[in-house]
Amino acid sequence: MSIHIIIDGYNLIRQSNRLSILDLQDIQSGRDALVDMLAAYKKVKSHRITVVFDGTSAPLFSQQRNRLKGITIIFSHKGESADTVIKKMARKEGQAALVVSSDQDIVQSAAASGAATVSANDFENKLTMSMDMDALQIDRDDYEGWQPTTKKKGPSRRMSKRQRKNSAKIRKL
Repeated sequence: MSIHIIIDGYNLIRQSNRLSILDLQDIQSGRDALVDMLAAYKKVKSHRITVVFDGTSAPLFSQQRNRLKGITIIFSHKGESADTVIKKMARKEGQAALVVSSDQDIVQSAAASGAATVSANDFENKLTMSMDMDALQIDRDDYEGWQPTTKKKGPSRRMSKRQRKNSAKIRKL
């Protein structure tokens, strides 16, 4: 099953230590750096990626929907927030979506639609880790594979079905 990663762009930029510095200097620099990071990630993982930004601070004469380096970039329409666009996309995609945001309103709405969610900080850590592993050309299976153990897990420690599906999608990052 293919995952469609839907990212709350400004939320991720402003939660990130690296990207927020660029964003403070120039908002376009922050967006460009995020798209560059996502393009590098897309080379490692071939998931569909869409970044949604608020259209109020969109570049002049920009299109509402654009594709750059394999990443779909959407600016919300005038009078519509990026949050609304993300919620609609999560509702439409359902279980195929993984929503990246630290905004609790978006997270709750996406989870209610059946989409998996991950916080902006956790996703940035996954981005950084996968780019580092790609740079070092390390096989990820060595790090995420099954480890033999004698520790037993009973049903009382089992996560709910929704949590298991959510963590399975996050492991695919």
